[in-house]
Amino acid sequence: MIEIGAPAPDFTLPSDEDGDVALSSLRGRKVVLYFYPKDDTPGCTVQACDFRDGLPRFDALDAVVLGVSADSPASHRAFREKYGLNFPLLSDESHEVLERWGVWKDHPVYGKTIERSTFLIDEDGIVRGVWRKVDPKGHADFIRERLAAPAGS
Repeated sequence: MIEIGAPAPDFTLPSDEDGDVALSSLRGRKVVLYFYPKDDTPGCTVQACDFRDGLPRFDALDAVVLGVSADSPASHRAFREKYGLNFPLLSDESHEVLERWGVWKDHPVYGKTIERSTFLIDEDGIVRGVWRKVDPKGHADFIRERLAAPAGS
């Protein structure tokens, strides 16, 4: 289980932007890493569009936003294009990263699925925030407020 104060487990995943993204390559910047169940579904669309609309405020806080699901890079590209998303979507079709981050869960109706979760990682690669089973509406603003808050608050 990923805990606050622990080093963020590194990974490299394919992006919808035709390349791979390694978490460790983002050291020196804050990272908002959010895991979501499925492209182009109602809750996931609300959440992605909220991050899209808030991206200038994340940029101003020197924070990178990354979305991760088990959908393919092609699915991510279609989702990105349909909604004008302005941040990378990463694909974990093998579920390896999803399992390592503790978000690949049993669901009573859907079987295995991704638990909507967000992790805040600092410039040194340390986990500074963990939110699980999040409500997609308004979550991007909540995370932005946590980023903007003084350290220790």
